[in-house]
Amino acid sequence: MTRIIFYVFIKPLSHLPFSVLYLLSDLLALFMKALPYRGKVVDENLAKVFSDQSSIERKTIKRKFYKHFCDLLVESLKLFSISESEAIKRFKVVNPELFESAQLKDRSIILTGGHYQNWEYFAVATDPQIRHKLLGIYTPITNRFMETVFAESRSKFGLVLVPKKKTRSYFDQYRNQPTVTTFAVDQCPRKHQKVYWTQFLGQETAVHFGAEKYAKDYNYAVIYGSAVKTRRGHYELTFELLEEHPKQSPEGSITEMHTKKLEQQILAAPEYWLWTHKRWKLQPSSVTTSQ
Repeated sequence: MTRIIFYVFIKPLSHLPFSVLYLLSDLLALFMKALPYRGKVVDENLAKVFSDQSSIERKTIKRKFYKHFCDLLVESLKLFSISESEAIKRFKVVNPELFESAQLKDRSIILTGGHYQNWEYFAVATDPQIRHKLLGIYTPITNRFMETVFAESRSKFGLVLVPKKKTRSYFDQYRNQPTVTTFAVDQCPRKHQKVYWTQFLGQETAVHFGAEKYAKDYNYAVIYGSAVKTRRGHYELTFELLEEHPKQSPEGSITEMHTKKLEQQILAAPEYWLWTHKRWKLQPSSVTTSQ
């Protein structure tokens, strides 16, 4: 059934022009206004983070979020048919020369960021624009067919997908080649995982410690990717060097830096973060810390 839905509905929709897809997004946004996807979770998250704002102000953020969220859905559909040139036009790396710098040219790198702006465009458009080979750590989809089609779509222009459980083996495999390995640092860790506790958006928050751990283990420089939406369907990504010598950095400093960078982005334009995630499920007493 999944295969039929993909080839009868999803794949044909991906071939529609962007103008038509954005009309569909507008209609979907009207539907979301009446029956918002995970609306209760969004309301709870916004109330936690923006408790000092009025309900009207939070509703404005919510409305803008769902408008962007619907754009993300149709833009993700387009990935099944988008060309490399079109992807690069819509998701531009502002400073690819950073990877030619003396500090990074011959080194592998840890790239940190979150579910902010359009991470699916990032997957297809970034590798062709930078010197290093791009690797992306991800959690495979349980549906085997959809896992295959999504993996093929995301990796078609050079991204190497790294299943989360095989992260270290990929680090060892690409150890002699300059790579950029991407960590999405805003997902809620599981109870059994080692985490770092910090303040994030005014909440006591468990943060994945993997980016810092691998940076220290392999002495990879750490950068942060900051994306902005310049207009509908168009984004720009800027990289910033956070730590050149991770082995010399104090414990937790890298995690604090990339968490604060993401926080600054969200507070500046909250509608572009994925508020449908249950970000604060864990309590400090329920997991192992990194300290």
